[in-house]
Amino acid sequence: MEYLEVFLQTILAFAAILIYTRILGKQQIGQLTFFEYINGITFGSIAAVLATDIEPRRTGMHFLGLTLFAFLTWAAGYAVLVSRPARKLISGEPTVVVHNGKILEGNMKKMRYNFDELAMQLRQKNVFDIADVEYAILEPDGDLSVLLKSQKRPLTPADLQLPTQYEGIPTELIMDGEILFQNLKQNKLDEKWLIQQLQAQGVQDISQVDYAVLRSDGSLYVNLKEDDIINPVDITDAPESPVKQEKEEQDRPS
Repeated sequence: MEYLEVFLQTILAFAAILIYTRILGKQQIGQLTFFEYINGITFGSIAAVLATDIEPRRTGMHFLGLTLFAFLTWAAGYAVLVSRPARKLISGEPTVVVHNGKILEGNMKKMRYNFDELAMQLRQKNVFDIADVEYAILEPDGDLSVLLKSQKRPLTPADLQLPTQYEGIPTELIMDGEILFQNLKQNKLDEKWLIQQLQAQGVQDISQVDYAVLRSDGSLYVNLKEDDIINPVDITDAPESPVKQEKEEQDRPS
């Protein structure tokens, strides 16, 4: 009977949290979708009880609840993958909050989304004038997608009809002094070629390399663990280093 009670209560908790987070609005979940938000907080709560409840007879019930919720999470994820209605119900839909420079107050009210949040997220997109916005769309994860009006968008090479070269994704070849041989193989390169490239840049020992990346043009970017920077820029208000103070004293006219 107790196991049946846990079974029913877990299903009830899953449904209740989904409904409550939908009511609270998208701003409550930050960069998470409703599904991810529910999954995170509920798994954490059930796992915490399972870890801290020392009553032996309750351990099995807590584990059953955690296992059942894991299954429900999997089932919800599969439903989102194969069914658009389920995807709309569980993950939510994008909502237009600005159209042709006009704020859609009705849509904002439905999402429990206020003007301060809108202005903040627009500023994060480097937009300070709502009149410049063609569309602003509140995404299911709480982020704001912004399309500027055509006359306010930055120029691109395509606008100027300028030819450009293809830019691929840089490939990591060395990380923390270790060669990533799989990435070398995928780019039809070998260790000998890598060592030659490092020696050409004055690096004799791979263990000195903190990070090395193969650029799309075939060149190698290398960052050493110990960079030879005598006087690095410091933008904090911490006391100046002895090296910087000594250099300033040497440069000061006598």
